[in-house]
Amino acid sequence: MENIFDTIVIGAGQAGLATAYYLQKNNLNYLVLEASEQTAGSWPSYYDSLTLFSPARYSSLPGYQFPGDPERYPTKREVISYLVEYADHFGFNISTGERVTEVQKDQVFLKISTSKQNVFYTKTVISATGDFAHKYIPNIDGIDIFKGLKIHSSDYKNVEDYNNQRIVVVGGGNSAVQIAFELAKVSNVSIATRRPLSFTPQRLLGKDIHFWLRITGVDYLPLDKWFSINTAVLDEGIYKQAILNNKPDRKPIFTSFTEEGVIWEDGKEEKIDTIIFATGYRPNVAFLQSLNGALDDLGSPLQRKGVSQTVNGLYYVGLSWQRSFSSATIRGVGPDAKYVVKQIKRLKSV
Repeated sequence: MENIFDTIVIGAGQAGLATAYYLQKNNLNYLVLEASEQTAGSWPSYYDSLTLFSPARYSSLPGYQFPGDPERYPTKREVISYLVEYADHFGFNISTGERVTEVQKDQVFLKISTSKQNVFYTKTVISATGDFAHKYIPNIDGIDIFKGLKIHSSDYKNVEDYNNQRIVVVGGGNSAVQIAFELAKVSNVSIATRRPLSFTPQRLLGKDIHFWLRITGVDYLPLDKWFSINTAVLDEGIYKQAILNNKPDRKPIFTSFTEEGVIWEDGKEEKIDTIIFATGYRPNVAFLQSLNGALDDLGSPLQRKGVSQTVNGLYYVGLSWQRSFSSATIRGVGPDAKYVVKQIKRLKSV
């Protein structure tokens, strides 16, 4: 049998790169398999105007500080550049263009197959594809008959193709509000949500909110210490004011689609040109389906703190709420990667 790795990491985005850092630091024999041709994860697919919600000071992967003014909010291009530079700086063992198609148990080892017909064997696998690759669109009544444009926020890039339209953005998170705010400058836009929008100040007492999350320990508070998930939109005041000015306005989620538009909660039917679903993502782990019991009935990992509860040797980094509030963020994947690699290191020493 060919070289058997201590671990293979699937995905070379921010979660995979943070994991590679700790694997390399602990002298483990590892390989990172990346489906695309670059080490930037999902970032190249996001809309052009996206910026990090945390300042550069709090947006670094382990061992390598995000460059430039630490108080600025890095752009999409800057994040992509940083991730590529991070991988180059440490010289991680990464093979790009290797889309993993299946993970199987092969006697005592795990067998990984890729789209290039390559096969790799490893003692452990770390799925680091995260939560931001498999887009989620809710199945709203009549969605299949709507004849207008219907896209996920990951397919939206900029306002160029959306001038003078009637647009509805579905979702109440940061991305939904940012996209709707941007589009409202050139079109008639509504944000449709199940609950009223909630806003959290981006800065408190002159400091970014992430400063307070860090010094209070809230950012890394374990999941079982939280009683609800705060989905408030980070805002320096511009988004809340825009909503008050109805540019964009906010409406309760529509009840169903028609061929030409939607039917709102009050029964009014309206023609809509474009619907943009900023409704988040689901874990991109279909390659684990051959591992009996790895996933639940909805295709989500059965894991606790990044350790599979059902398959020996299977781990995760980059899942939302994996261990803390910040788990799926660029600032939070490092601690989770360190924890998972520690478990693997301990397993090897037994």
